[in-house]
Amino acid sequence: MLEDKVSRWLSINEASEMLELSPGKVRRLIDEKYLFTHRIDKQPMIPAEIIVDGEPLSSIHGTLVLLADLGLGDEEAIAWLYEVNQELGTEPITSLLAGHKAPVRRAAQGLG
Repeated sequence: MLEDKVSRWLSINEASEMLELSPGKVRRLIDEKYLFTHRIDKQPMIPAEIIVDGEPLSSIHGTLVLLADLGLGDEEAIAWLYEVNQELGTEPITSLLAGHKAPVRRAAQGLG
């Protein structure tokens, strides 16, 4: 389960504090695919790891847009980020956090 693969989850309010933005602006970042949420007990939760130095992880936006362009829904895209990818040898989110967005996007393009 995805809940088990993320070490720390943030509520919208907790993320807004980390980002120093209003909860409404955090929701806009989610709508615009700069952040993503996963529902836990019906509450939208954000993986803490995708907020780096007080900013959304820069490579998430383009990756989520690419996955959407390839026809993946939000939940499918998030699941793909956290599943081990044969081409990468790790989870795509791990590669993104390590700064390797080009290989992740190449692997994503193989879905299309």
